[in-house]
Amino acid sequence: MTILASSIMRRAALCVALFVFAPCPTMNAWFKFVPVAYAKMRQDKLTVVPAGGGPEHAFAIEVATTEREKALGLMFRTELADSEGMLFPYSAERPLQMWMHNTYIPLDMLFIRADGTIARIEERAEPLSDRVISSGPAVLAVLEIPGGAAARLGIKPGDKVRYPIFATTVR
Repeated sequence: MTILASSIMRRAALCVALFVFAPCPTMNAWFKFVPVAYAKMRQDKLTVVPAGGGPEHAFAIEVATTEREKALGLMFRTELADSEGMLFPYSAERPLQMWMHNTYIPLDMLFIRADGTIARIEERAEPLSDRVISSGPAVLAVLEIPGGAAARLGIKPGDKVRYPIFATTVR
């Protein structure tokens, strides 16, 4: 048998196995995570404005609006640039909890009030941790950015986030 024929037969056997075992929950669970690792949500931009003046910081963000998108978040991602992030907006201010389950990269979590003020920052949240990370005060949204980016960019509690959901007077 030639190498090409052998390769074709192996691929055909794999396809048959996947078809036969597709109804099997264990096999489904094993293959299920691959596509969601690269799922992209709605793209947008937001800006962080330092309270004490200085350069503003623009971020290209993904917006997790549905419960499914919020549950997935940045799970399974292996990289995130300093100018990228994910926003988790909610319909009303409330205390929020986040975690790092299946999240491979450290993240900074910026907890944002309805007026756009950053209330608290959880720096360098530990990858793959199931520890609950609380917002503390009631907030309207959470912005996740790469771990250490808040410190590198000088982002602090009290800074403002400019984005349409926030009732802010920052220009």
